[in-house]
Amino acid sequence: MEQVVQESYAAALIRRIEDHTARIGVVGLGYVGLPFLVEKAKVGFHVTGIDRNPQRAEMVARGQNYIGDVRDEDLRDIVEQGLVSTTTDFAVVADLDVIVICVPTPLDINLSPDLSYVQGVTAEIAKYLRPGQLVSLESTTYPGTTEEVMKPLLEASGLRVGEEFFLAHSPERVDPGNARYTTKNTNKVVGGHDPVSLEVAVTFYRQAIEHVVPVSSAKAAEMVKVYENTFRAVNIALANEIALLCDRMGINVWEVLDAAFTKPFGIMPFYPGPGVGGHCIPLDPHYLEWKAREYNFQTHFIALAGETNRKMPEFVVDKAARVLNAARKPLNGSKVLLLGMAYKSDLDDYRESPAIEVYKLLQRAGAEVSFHDTWTPEVNEHGVHATGVDLTDETIHGADLIIITTKHSDVDYAGVVQKAQAVLDTRYATRGIASEKVTLL
Repeated sequence: MEQVVQESYAAALIRRIEDHTARIGVVGLGYVGLPFLVEKAKVGFHVTGIDRNPQRAEMVARGQNYIGDVRDEDLRDIVEQGLVSTTTDFAVVADLDVIVICVPTPLDINLSPDLSYVQGVTAEIAKYLRPGQLVSLESTTYPGTTEEVMKPLLEASGLRVGEEFFLAHSPERVDPGNARYTTKNTNKVVGGHDPVSLEVAVTFYRQAIEHVVPVSSAKAAEMVKVYENTFRAVNIALANEIALLCDRMGINVWEVLDAAFTKPFGIMPFYPGPGVGGHCIPLDPHYLEWKAREYNFQTHFIALAGETNRKMPEFVVDKAARVLNAARKPLNGSKVLLLGMAYKSDLDDYRESPAIEVYKLLQRAGAEVSFHDTWTPEVNEHGVHATGVDLTDETIHGADLIIITTKHSDVDYAGVVQKAQAVLDTRYATRGIASEKVTLL
C-alpha cells in the first residue's frame, strides 16, 4: 500500500506564500506598518491591518491615507479591489498565515527599552496562534528580543517554533520622506529563529521586496538595525562636535564640511544641526547600549554620541542669546520665531524633534516663542502644546530673532532674511544668501 506523506507546515505555508493565497496580517498601521501593508496588497495578497486605534483602522478601511510615504491612489486602489481589511480585534490572527509586527519600541525616561507594545501584541497573538503560521517582528529593538521576549510568549501556546510555527526578525528600514528608496526597493534584512523559519520568512519577503538579505539569526538581524542607526548617530555627533569647536575658533563649519566632502573617497557627508530627531537615531543606539551592560560591556561611542547630540539644543539657545546680545537685546522678553518643528525636511513628523527642546529651553529662559511649520502646524509632545503661526511679513519682522530649526522647501528663506531683524540658521537653509543678518550654527 502506497504511503501518503503529509506536507509539512513549512512547505504548506511556503506554497501559499508563493501562490499569494496566504493571508497576511500587519499589526500597527503607522509609519512602518501602513506602507508595508500597501506593498503586500499591491502584489495580490489579502492583508488585514490590526491596530488598537479604531480611528486608524477605520481610515485605512475607507482608503483614507495619513502617511506621507503612501500614495493616496495606491491605498484607494487596493481597498477598492477588496485586498485590505482592518480590525482592532486580535481574534482575526487565527485566520492569518503571516503576522508582521510593526509597533513602537520607545525608551523610558532612563533610556531603557520599553517593550510593552511588543510584549502586549505578542501575548495577544499567542492566544490565537495555530500551526503553520509565521510571526515576524519589524520593530527596532535590542539583539535578543525575538528569541528572549517573543519566543517564550508564543511557545506558551503549546506550539514549537521551527516546527509548528515560524519566527523571524526583519528590521524596518523606512526613511520617511525619501522619494528614491521606499519599502519596495530598500534591501530587506531577514533573520530567522532557526533555518526553517528563515526559509519561510525569506520566501515571504521576496514576494514584494526587490532584494532580500538573509542573515544567520534573528539576533544578527536585530544587531544590523541598531548598528545602522548607531553609525548615523555617531557620525552626526562628530559633525556636531566639530560645529561646537568651529564656533569657538571662529571658523565656518559649513565651509569646512563642504570642502571636506569634495574628497572622492574615504569620507561620507554628515551635517550638524540643532540635535537629532525621529524615532530611530535618538533612540535606537541606546537599545544596544542597554543590552551591552548585560555582557559587562561599555559602548563608549554610543554614550558619547548621545551626550553630544542631546546638548545641541542648549548650544542653539546659547547662540541665540549671543545673537540677541549683539543687538543689545536680552533673551528674556525677546520674541523668537522658530521656522520648523518637524524633525526632518518636508515631513509631517515631529517625534523627538530637537526643535521641541529648543522651544522649551527658550520658554524657560523667558523668551516669547512661536513657530511656523506648514508640515506640522500643531505640536503636542514632551510638554509642548502649541499651534503654529502664519509666516507673514508682520510675523517675520515682529520677531527679534528667527531660528531656522528645520529646512523645508516651501519656505522662501531669501524673503525671510530680507524682512527679518536677525536669523540664526541651524540647518544652512540660507546657503547662497549673503546677509549680515544671518548667523550660522
